[in-house]
Amino acid sequence: MRIGGNSITYLKTHISGGTLLVAVCDQELIGQTFSDGTLTLEVSEFFYKGEIVSLLDVGNALEDAAIANIVGKRSIAHALEHGFISEDNIIVIDGMPHAQTVTMPASPQAP
Repeated sequence: MRIGGNSITYLKTHISGGTLLVAVCDQELIGQTFSDGTLTLEVSEFFYKGEIVSLLDVGNALEDAAIANIVGKRSIAHALEHGFISEDNIIVIDGMPHAQTVTMPASPQAP
């Protein structure tokens, strides 16, 4: 699947204890809830609704993120295509793909 540069998505950053968390979702998903009976995913305005950006702008934020939460077919495809997530990061809840990823900080080099 090829993603155009004009696809729009929401990007919101959260900082807690010095850790950067990036939340990304396809624009039309804000306010929706997906449930498969076992898992429920709420695409809340509080957590996901930030700036409207193109998918090309999402990459810079994901590069800097320690933690990322990504929801939606376009956003997931973009993150997968550019190596920010792998297929192993993706779960599908009620037909909606969702991924979480955590980047561990580099260990300090021994002297």
